[in-house]
Amino acid sequence: MTTTLPHATPFSADNALPRLTPPTSRLQQALLGMLAEEAPSATGRLPSERQMMERFSTTRITLREALMQLEAEGRIYRESRRGWFVSPPRLRYDLLASLPFKEMVASQQRCPETEVLKATQCPAQPKVAARLGILEGAPVFHIIRARRIDGRPVLYVEHYLRADCFPGILEHDLVTCSLTELYRSHYGIRISRVSFELCSTVLHSRAAEALRAASGGPAQRVTRINYDQNGRAIDYDDELWRHDAIELTVSAAPQGSA
Repeated sequence: MTTTLPHATPFSADNALPRLTPPTSRLQQALLGMLAEEAPSATGRLPSERQMMERFSTTRITLREALMQLEAEGRIYRESRRGWFVSPPRLRYDLLASLPFKEMVASQQRCPETEVLKATQCPAQPKVAARLGILEGAPVFHIIRARRIDGRPVLYVEHYLRADCFPGILEHDLVTCSLTELYRSHYGIRISRVSFELCSTVLHSRAAEALRAASGGPAQRVTRINYDQNGRAIDYDDELWRHDAIELTVSAAPQGSA
């Protein structure tokens, strides 16, 4: 089921928008008006690009520029071979809460899903070894998962676990089970400290394919290192989120506050 936008008046110098406004900006504002007036369909899908070109009497280049600007602002998103969609509300990602994905999503009345793309043991590459404080070439478990919210792929994450801390963990259900819960219940390890690194980046080809996105599209990277009760770095996660899927939050009292 697709969203049907009302027929729009063709763009011309006589339109109500300022005469000197560039065509792309005018089209962007018109699309925003249509999105505000029309309730999204069940899927949130927009009409095809051809339909929008005809409706707005514009060129594919101008339409693409306007759509990509709205995508950069997080208002809409594109899926490969499926078209354009209205972006759903962002997930609030509280860094200090350190909630597992499933619990974080469910707590906001959303539906989480996980797909395991890879789970194997391999030697630690230099970057991984440095982050975990182990020797280069030491065995680590490498787990890659794609995660969805309400059916939409939003997160591609690569986990690197110290093999000496979690023997046999690949035999467990990595789809429905939280790694944090497995650490606690099967290995007696609890996370006592977390280190985060945050940056804006782009999706590499593997992540883009898993998220049905364009390679090189905008993404939010969250790098996390978990430490156990003994101060050891036990795992290293490299998360790539669709940039419009999350809102990072931190709540903390300033040092020295009364």
